[in-house]
Formats: sequence, C-alpha cells, structure tokens
Amino acid sequence: MMSSRRRKYFGRSGAPGSKGRISLLPSILTTISLFSGFYAIVSAINGQFLHAGAAIVIAGIFDGLDGRVARLTGTTSRFGEEYDSLCDLVAFGVAPALLAYQWVLFSYGRYGWLAAFFYVAATALRLARFNSQPPGGEESKNFTGLPCPAAGGMIATSVLFCHFFGLDGPLMDMVVMVAVYLLAYLMVSSISYQSFKHPETQRKKAFQMMVGLVLLIMVLATEPKVTIFLLALIYVLSGPLAAAYQLMAPGKKSVAEPEVLSEQEETEKPPPAEDNRQ
Repeated sequence: MMSSRRRKYFGRSGAPGSKGRISLLPSILTTISLFSGFYAIVSAINGQFLHAGAAIVIAGIFDGLDGRVARLTGTTSRFGEEYDSLCDLVAFGVAPALLAYQWVLFSYGRYGWLAAFFYVAATALRLARFNSQPPGGEESKNFTGLPCPAAGGMIATSVLFCHFFGLDGPLMDMVVMVAVYLLAYLMVSSISYQSFKHPETQRKKAFQMMVGLVLLIMVLATEPKVTIFLLALIYVLSGPLAAAYQLMAPGKKSVAEPEVLSEQEETEKPPPAEDNRQ
C-alpha cells in the first residue's frame, strides 16, 4: 500500500500535487496563444497589420480555451496560472501595443510610444492584481477591470474594422490614440465586467447556451471584420454603462433609511410611566 507520506504528495490518484503540476493539454493551448501573440509582434514589425490583428484574435480564442479545458478536466495548477499570465502579457499586452504603435501611434512621436508603454504597463498591473486575488474572490464571479484579452482584442479588431471600411486620416489616428489610453485605464480600474464563469448556470442552461453559441457563430460569420469588432466594442462598453446605470438607479440604502430612522425614534422614546397605584 502507498505510505502516508507518499499519499500526501501524490494524492488519491497517484498524481503529483497541483502546486508544481504541469498539465499538458492546457499548456499546449496556452503555448498556441503565446505563439499567436509573438506572430502578431513579428507581423506588426513587418507592416502586416491585418495578419497581426487576426493573430491577436486567434490568441484570444486559445486563451479562453486553455482555462476552460483545465477546469473541465480538473487539471488546474499554479504553474498553469503563472504560465497563462506571462503569455497574456505578451499576446495581449506587448503585441497590441506594438501593433497600435506601428499602425498609428508612431506618427505622434514621444506621445505615441508613451501611450503604447502605458498600455503594456496597465496590462502587467492588471495581471498582477488578478493573480494576487484570493481563491474564490470577486474575480471568480466578475472581473475587476477590463480583462486584457478583451482590451487587446479591441485594438486588433479596430485594425480589421478600419481596413474593411477604408478608414484613415488624422481624425482616425486621434481616436485610436485616445482609445489606447482608455483601454489601459479600464484594465486597471475597479469597473466590474462579466466573466462568464458560472459552471452551475452553464450546466442548468446547457441547451440554451448551445443555441446561443450557434447563433453567435452565424452572426460572426456574416462579416467577421465588422461583427467581431462590434462584439468587442459592446463588451468594452458594458462595464462603464453598467456602472453608470448603478449610479443613476435608486439604491437600496435609500429604501432602508426610513427603517433606520424609525428604529432610532423608537429608542429615543421615553419609557412608559410606571403605575404607582397600589
């Protein structure tokens, strides 16, 4: 039989513990995401902006798959989390920043490469904050700040969108520069974004999700350069719009205030007079 020390290290199934375990399939998917991000960097340097944008989108697809595969197969590990974060910094931090700089920002000189650097720094800070969250914290339900794959996908799909419609000129360049700063700010902000990590809901509504996935694929296939951009834009704007709605909507505290006041009034009421009759 397996000794107690050996069972403590290997676990019930005889596999190493999750701290140093390297899961092959999720790591392969993460490596493909890293390769796509690196290819986007090379393409941006060579002036092939469409290839770079498409590579970042592909990196986002595989980045979403590796985590889901790890959770479904029960192969999540600390190594996988750290490896995924490092790959995200390359694929969704350095690659989109370099793409934006080579595409538009270089014309602004120092202000252009400072915008690209701010975006990379915000991505690194966003990933560091995500990794420092305790297990089962807020990030397990909703993202705090814009996820870096969504920010990188917004830049990548902007290239595809502008190329499809032939958008060019100083006004478009200024819009892209402002968008880079806004995306960097949203990543390090405290605005909440939907994470779509609800396994209980996914199991209960598996059929509805399958139908929605089929419809989503049909919409994206109509004109990918436009539909993917609109999908990314909707997600980026969903956080600020939801936060603005919560600020404008009447809060629950205003409803509870009369109850608190009434309780205070009850405590301030004088005690009833004692009956001294004998």
